[in-house]
Amino acid sequence: MRFVLVGGGRVGARAARVLTEEGHGVTVVETEPEAIERLEAAGIRVVQGDGGREPVLEEAGVMEADAVAALTGDINTNFAAAMIAKHHGCRTVLRIDEDYREDIYRRYATEVDEIIYPERLGAIVAKNALLGGNIRAIADIAQNLQILELRVTEHSPMANYSMGEIQLPADATILAMAKRDASFAIPDEDETLQPGDRVVVLADFDVLSDVRQLIVGPEDQAVVGGY
Repeated sequence: MRFVLVGGGRVGARAARVLTEEGHGVTVVETEPEAIERLEAAGIRVVQGDGGREPVLEEAGVMEADAVAALTGDINTNFAAAMIAKHHGCRTVLRIDEDYREDIYRRYATEVDEIIYPERLGAIVAKNALLGGNIRAIADIAQNLQILELRVTEHSPMANYSMGEIQLPADATILAMAKRDASFAIPDEDETLQPGDRVVVLADFDVLSDVRQLIVGPEDQAVVGGY
């Protein structure tokens, strides 16, 4: 596949290296001479210029690209690049800073195929390390929604309940379930939730603590031992 990445900073450079190593065709659009020198030294094709301008993206190969990722720290450049890429029929990925208001997020989300928050991705890794083995953050869907994988412990109030009997807060729902180390599947209402089983839950940030205590168990007990 062919990709154009607008922005060769930390996020763009890593993405370019990974895609190149996997055998994809990659071109990075970048303005800073030092970043360009590093990318070219790594064997990555670079077009120097403003990625928010159509002639620059055309030089980078937007007309033949399968997808364009706008990964600079400037939301205006990113959005302009995404709209140009969309016009050329490309899949569009837009980087956005996590401190943008929900209404601004929704505006951009309706115009592109995917929005990423590099800061949140790093935060999720750190969060998983801190939470330990029974709770794993999978993704932030929006500023108020998160997908979590939770492992049931013997202290869980929901242990030995059937999936049909489990009642989570109104702003949370179980998306998938796995018996111990088996693969995830759509929950069966008659399946019994037992210690060692895992569930994937979509929940509002405001109810995450309640969901954790219902599925995993009291925090002071659940973090000890685990499965």
